[in-house]
Amino acid sequence: MGSAPDSDDVHLGPGVQTAVKLLVVGHFAVGKTTFVGALSEIRPLRTEEVMTEAGAHVDDLAGSREKTTTTVALDFGRLTLSDALVLYLFGTPGQHRFTGLWRDLTSGALGALVLADTRRLSESFDVMGVLEELGLPYAVALNDFDDASASHDLDEVREALDLLPSTPLVRCDARDRVSSTEALIALVEYLMTRSGELEPV
Repeated sequence: MGSAPDSDDVHLGPGVQTAVKLLVVGHFAVGKTTFVGALSEIRPLRTEEVMTEAGAHVDDLAGSREKTTTTVALDFGRLTLSDALVLYLFGTPGQHRFTGLWRDLTSGALGALVLADTRRLSESFDVMGVLEELGLPYAVALNDFDDASASHDLDEVREALDLLPSTPLVRCDARDRVSSTEALIALVEYLMTRSGELEPV
């Protein structure tokens, strides 16, 4: 499993010219905190709290019974993709009651990576709906959970999620740094084709 590198170097490289804010969004317990933690080159900021008995009646733990904490504000990490480009990653809370909070986090963001779980694809619709309402472009990454059923064909998933042909759809393992980086690169390359403002990665 990948993990965030231990490093005391929190300063940006001298050649960095472009900083980009990206959101990592998705429904409850889809792996956003794990994803940001696996990628961040600095110690990630986390706002996790222990789940309470009261929350158990609100948050659906199907497929994630081992989950004991939940993000209540945001996760924050940083990833330098090239000598000139650095990404600031903002992971959002997944519960519907925090939608207002992560709407605020979209301010200044160029795009979002939607993490999705093939066991609960329908729960991604609300997330994508908010992004579309706000006009924020996004890519979708299927987080491969160990206990998920046999791999779903990406074309079938694209159809099930009703994605536009231009919307990137990739697989990733949120625990793995290389796999997660490739998912982010797919998003960045998509944003480049839309705006032309980003440096090649």
